[in-house]
Amino acid sequence: MQSISIFGMGYVGAVTAACLASRGHRIIGVDPNPMKVQRIASGMSPIVEAGVQEMIASAHSEGLISATQDPAVAIEQSEISFISVGTPSQRNGKLDLSHIRNVCTDIGRALRAKDSLHRIVVRSTVLPGTTEDVIVPAIEAASGMTAGRDFLVCFNPEFLREGTAVADFFNPPFTVIGAEDPIQTAPVSDLYRFLPARLYETAIPAAEMIKYCCNAFHALKVAFANEIGTICNSIGVDAKTIADIFKSDTRLNVSTAYLTPGFAFGGSCLPKDLRALTYRVRELDLRMPLLESILPSNSEHIERAAEAILSLGKRKIGVLGLSFKPGTDDLRESPIVHLVKRLIAEGCELQIWDENVALGQLIGSNRDFIEAYIPHIGTLLRDNIRNVLGHADVVVLGTNSVGEDELRKRLHDDQYLIDLTNLVRPAVKAAAVIAAQA
Repeated sequence: MQSISIFGMGYVGAVTAACLASRGHRIIGVDPNPMKVQRIASGMSPIVEAGVQEMIASAHSEGLISATQDPAVAIEQSEISFISVGTPSQRNGKLDLSHIRNVCTDIGRALRAKDSLHRIVVRSTVLPGTTEDVIVPAIEAASGMTAGRDFLVCFNPEFLREGTAVADFFNPPFTVIGAEDPIQTAPVSDLYRFLPARLYETAIPAAEMIKYCCNAFHALKVAFANEIGTICNSIGVDAKTIADIFKSDTRLNVSTAYLTPGFAFGGSCLPKDLRALTYRVRELDLRMPLLESILPSNSEHIERAAEAILSLGKRKIGVLGLSFKPGTDDLRESPIVHLVKRLIAEGCELQIWDENVALGQLIGSNRDFIEAYIPHIGTLLRDNIRNVLGHADVVVLGTNSVGEDELRKRLHDDQYLIDLTNLVRPAVKAAAVIAAQA
């Protein structure tokens, strides 16, 4: 059993308090609202949520839950403090962190009177960097102490849906603990060891970001389903039938497929079909902002790649991979073909290698596309990867058919490597990349 104080008795705080108390932990709720404190002190839930009233009443009868308006009392009587206060939007969309800052100041001041190591768990939804740049400095300033030495801070995002919050707490998709030192925050992780879901221990910014990733995807799915449904209804197709068939595919549609960050999509199907669908939308006098934004979003990835290459100020570019995906010679709508055309327009000297692409073997619409889009592509293609690597000041990696050993042998110190699947990482000299992989 651990003694835990929970700052903020709203939906997340109250559900967390009730669920942890039901596991035998001693809970102290902290809230400036006297009505919430009074309700908990009387064994009543401060919120309406299935199952919470019963758990709080049971915990109250066993002496496992109490509440106070005094942060100092809560800190003194607990080993771990959860921060579960709101982070509402301002009118411009920016998060209002005033509640977070106030609680951090309260906790920091209370820590001054405490000798033992105290652990602080942030549950409030905040953008990556907030814990390290706002929360920790605020507690340090108010306490006069140093994080990592005098107190510990970790981030534990919640995935509780109103109406099913208790069930979500006890059966989450996963649990995430973000911390600088997982060993020191083990008592926090131990609170969740009984759950059936996988526990991820990661860096604090990653733990902050996963909540936004999940919520953005949930919103995306709702918007996608609604836009497709609207199109179906407008052309006389039964939307429910489409949805049922679509959802039955758990190999590609409702699955992990296509959800790993990488480079832009291409090929003979996706771009063409999106254009056709959005053209039909316009014919129907409809607006489908989500569907209409997909191709422009895809183009932005190509533009970012071009800017990353051009920013190095080098003109000799070697491109490894040209087809729209490895293992094929299909150049139609290949994002790398679009990138090559962009670099040519900027005056770059390109040489290209793709083990599956030989211009003389291309036939049909595949050949028609490349000859219309880049008529002189044949002069840029090389049969041997050594020629491309020997020519280039910047090597652009757009295929997984080139192994690490090949790069280790061929790249030299004054070449830059840009991996199209990881543009976030700054382009560094090839030797540094190879050393990092070794």
